[in-house]
Amino acid sequence: MTEKILQFGTGRFLRAFADCFIDEAISSNRYDGQIVMVASTPSGRLELFNHKNGRYHLWTRGVGPDGLINTLSSVNAVNRVMSANTQWDEVVRLGENPHLEAVISNTTEVGLSLLEPDDLSLPKSFPGRLCALLYGRAKYFDYSPSKGLVVLPCELIEQNGNLLRTLITKQATRWQLGDQFLNWLTHSVIFCNTLVDRIVPGLPEETELENTYLQLGYRDELLTVCEPYRLWAIEGDSELQEKLVFLQNAGGIVVTPDIEPYRIRKVRILNGGHSLFVPIGFLAGCETVLDSMNHPNVRRFVESLLRDEIGPALPVNLDTVPPYIDEVLQRWQNPYMHHRLTDIMMQSTIKLRHRVVPTVVDYYDQHPDGPAPKLISLGFAGWFYSMRGFRNADEVHSHSSSYPFPDDYQEDFNQRWPFDKLLLRKFVDSILSDEDYWGTSLTVFPGFVETVHRYLQTIINDGVAPLLNDT
Repeated sequence: MTEKILQFGTGRFLRAFADCFIDEAISSNRYDGQIVMVASTPSGRLELFNHKNGRYHLWTRGVGPDGLINTLSSVNAVNRVMSANTQWDEVVRLGENPHLEAVISNTTEVGLSLLEPDDLSLPKSFPGRLCALLYGRAKYFDYSPSKGLVVLPCELIEQNGNLLRTLITKQATRWQLGDQFLNWLTHSVIFCNTLVDRIVPGLPEETELENTYLQLGYRDELLTVCEPYRLWAIEGDSELQEKLVFLQNAGGIVVTPDIEPYRIRKVRILNGGHSLFVPIGFLAGCETVLDSMNHPNVRRFVESLLRDEIGPALPVNLDTVPPYIDEVLQRWQNPYMHHRLTDIMMQSTIKLRHRVVPTVVDYYDQHPDGPAPKLISLGFAGWFYSMRGFRNADEVHSHSSSYPFPDDYQEDFNQRWPFDKLLLRKFVDSILSDEDYWGTSLTVFPGFVETVHRYLQTIINDGVAPLLNDT
């Protein structure tokens, strides 16, 4: 088959996501193109892929509509892998392939940024690399409109397609690549905003892994684990589906003129729910998401949080919210996933800012005079307690913490922490009013500061159990 898709990134997410969709389209004779990957970092995956002719196995584990799923499948959509560092001239020449249709990327959120300076002959940033490749393609085909590509960024950033277009246009201007290229970039290259959703954890413990290798008959170092659920929401129309045939009739792919409702549901319910309940589950003695869902009081808190406070506040068609909450709760009860709470708690401040604060704003738009959302407030109180690094009341007045979670705001938070309990209310007010933390002041919302402070004081004095008993 012909190489029709250029993929920047060789990591496990794309292997369990985009590559999986394309492989299924190939297997069902709906698509006749393969993937050529570009590796940006020396991880060893390039050699593994090329040694195995691009083949690897996907291990799907979790709860499906008809019960537990635990299956292994072979993925054969990848033809070869190239290195952006040692084979850059060859990578650029991939743009001269007349059959190339699409570019897929997952370079993490950090990857969607420019470097200054960057070199056209050997660019280091992902937008710079894609800009150089598109420029080479445009020149090779004499700026033919028919040789434009579809770009599908899978980075978890709002309006990722629009952002990538802006970055590439800016880089092209810096490199003075000319108006003809800028015009071709604007009118011939389609940058799609996308939303991706699938949990792709690491490999299980060694004994289970070795048994799986025995089942396969060899050690597949590219073995990739994923949950059954998947969603690829792509902003586009029927013309886009005609361009990229693998998008057609694929379970889990939604092509729609507006992906914003999908993004809001996912970020506010799944990610925002995570950010609020994880510190509460941690303080209740849980170690993983599954532990939290198996803890009766924590689970009751989680369900009420999603159904009674987050869900009704969303600016989407509310008929679509309960089914999505049901899916999320089912995913969190996946017996094969051991998603550690401490991993989710990393960088929790910025997560709350982007995932939860918009819900607080929307909640108060519906309840301008209050009362404060009790469960969201409890989640914030748990954040206060965990940001200091505490897990039990004996540590509260210590000048050091035993459970530090990496967070860009932790140093400032700890410096401001009051060791006089009489100053706790003032401290809560100062943090919740800090726009550097939240992008806005949360003290303007009636009853919010008071409720968070009251819950934090209870956690300090008596732990989280009494509060969970009352939810």
